[in-house]
Amino acid sequence: MKALLTLGFWMLGCTALLAQDVPDNVMIYSGESASYQPCEPSIAISPANPDIMVAGSVLNNVHRSTDGGWTWKTETLTSRYGVYGDPCVVGSPKGDFYYLHLSNPDGLGWESEALLDRIVIQRGKRNGRHWNSGVGMGLNEQKDQDKEWAAVGVKGRSLVSCWTQFDQYDSPLASDSSIILCSTSNRQAKIWTEPVRVNALAGDCLDGDWTVEGAVPDIAADGTIYVAWAHADTIWMDRSADGGITWLQKDLRVAQIAGGWDCAVRGFNRANGMPVTRVDRSNGLHQGRIYVNWTDNRNGPDDQDVWVVYSDDGGETWTAPIRVNNDPPGAQQFFTWMAVDDVTGFVHIVYYDRRQAAAKYPNPSVKASWDTEVYVASSIDGGVSWHNQRVSEKPFRPQEKMFFGDYNNISAYDGHVRPIWTRNDNGILSIWTAVLDGME
Repeated sequence: MKALLTLGFWMLGCTALLAQDVPDNVMIYSGESASYQPCEPSIAISPANPDIMVAGSVLNNVHRSTDGGWTWKTETLTSRYGVYGDPCVVGSPKGDFYYLHLSNPDGLGWESEALLDRIVIQRGKRNGRHWNSGVGMGLNEQKDQDKEWAAVGVKGRSLVSCWTQFDQYDSPLASDSSIILCSTSNRQAKIWTEPVRVNALAGDCLDGDWTVEGAVPDIAADGTIYVAWAHADTIWMDRSADGGITWLQKDLRVAQIAGGWDCAVRGFNRANGMPVTRVDRSNGLHQGRIYVNWTDNRNGPDDQDVWVVYSDDGGETWTAPIRVNNDPPGAQQFFTWMAVDDVTGFVHIVYYDRRQAAAKYPNPSVKASWDTEVYVASSIDGGVSWHNQRVSEKPFRPQEKMFFGDYNNISAYDGHVRPIWTRNDNGILSIWTAVLDGME
């Protein structure tokens, strides 16, 4: 009875919030005077103090807020190994933040063989006020380490990072392959285990459908590590019950990613529907439930949709795909990311959305149909049903030749939800968030 009453109060509180108008938008950073346009934003709410938030953006920006995301200060992140994009920021209940990124040790970028020789992690002590110079994981000067993500254990004592290792990035040779590697560490994040290969079937190195990518790990409340990735038209998963030392001998099939993860979105020079893995670590009704979220075009080439599946048996079996966006057929939704609130267990998914533009301009070749907004879909019943809410105050239109990155991001803790995204205004990129509170 107590569980039912608690769920009832959650539903009332969440319904009241979800009925409101578009939430306040806050610009975190503008690239108007930047030497490199910002994109690929990542954000983390501190479980130790939800008013403290840290975000990252390309190429080497670190953004910090101490008032719940209403105001932000931006600094340049530096590292002994260089900083070269793919920012991933995660927060710890111990009050630490961790910023992962790619390496550029001699500062020469693609002109140097040393680029991407390792994954770099920097620890931000005292709520992200002070960052160390970083340590590397997966050092291999003969190969390229790319597209990393990380997770922190529910008690803040353990970390895991997974990424794609290319024998040689963009190599067309059949002898060159890509694999998924994972490494773990403790709170100090100074010493990382030797990376372990977790995928059975290797991919190619062309950074397309046949490359293995999208490794976003999570650590369940019981310490089990889960990570899913995409290869061709399939999402696979592996898990470790001993802190990342050993993994399953046979990968688990999660779902089909129709059309592959490398997708075409009009106005963007590249886009993807790579999977995101999250675990319910709350004390709620769905504790331990594993979610995997992605986008694909099973409903048509100009009808990319957002999907989610979940498993209650450690990834052995999965639900049929559940469509998250609730618009009529014919519009594109893309660049999805997912967060599960460790306190409430609610699931929140952010994505770019073109439903309003598609309704006005049904011909997808018309550039006005590229107008893009940002939505957050939320589920309070364990992913069964979804409420969609527009969270961007106004649309933007991308430019085809502009590098827009590969992802957006979202963080949620104790009813505080912060999506983060990139928008374009006349060739200037900027990073934004929306203030969503009261999701409890």
